Amino acid sequence: MDKILDIDNIDLKIISLLNEDAKTPYTEIAKKVFVSSGTVHVRMRKLEDLGIVKSATLNIDFSKLGYDISAFLGIYLEKSSLYDNVIERLKEIAEVINAYYTTGNYSIFAKIICKDTNHLRDVLNKIQKVEGIDRTETLIVLEESINRPIQLLEAKK
Repeated sequence: MDKILDIDNIDLKIISLLNEDAKTPYTEIAKKVFVSSGTVHVRMRKLEDLGIVKSATLNIDFSKLGYDISAFLGIYLEKSSLYDNVIERLKEIAEVINAYYTTGNYSIFAKIICKDTNHLRDVLNKIQKVEGIDRTETLIVLEESINRPIQLLEAKK
C-alpha cells in the first residue's frame, strides 16, 4: 500500500493519456505533461515495476473481424470450492475474454465473443460441460453504449 504514495499527479497524467491511446509516443506525452520524454520513460518504468501498468492493449472492434455476438454469462457453480478448477478450464476456451469472481446471484460473471448464434451455442455447450458448473444464464449484448477508461483523480498532496 505504501507504494501508492510514490504516485504523483505527473504519473496520473501520464497514465491517463496512455489509457486514452496506448500508442501515443512518449515525446507527445512529455509535451502534454511538460516534462522530458526521458522523464516519461523513467516514470513508466517505475509504474511497471510497481505493477500499476501491466501491459498496453488494443481496443478492437470485433464485429469488423466477423465476431457479431457479445454476451455476458452468469455462471452458477455446484460448490464455491470448485472456482479455481472452473476458471482454469474457462481459460482454455478462447471465446471467454473476461471472467470475474462475484458476489450476488452468480459465482462467475464472464464475457464471451462469438461469430454468430451457432458459434454461441457451441461455446455455451463447451462451457456447460465444464465440471463444477451447475448452470448458466446468458445475456446477449445488443449495444455497447459506454466503453471508456476511468478518469483518474489527482493525487493528494
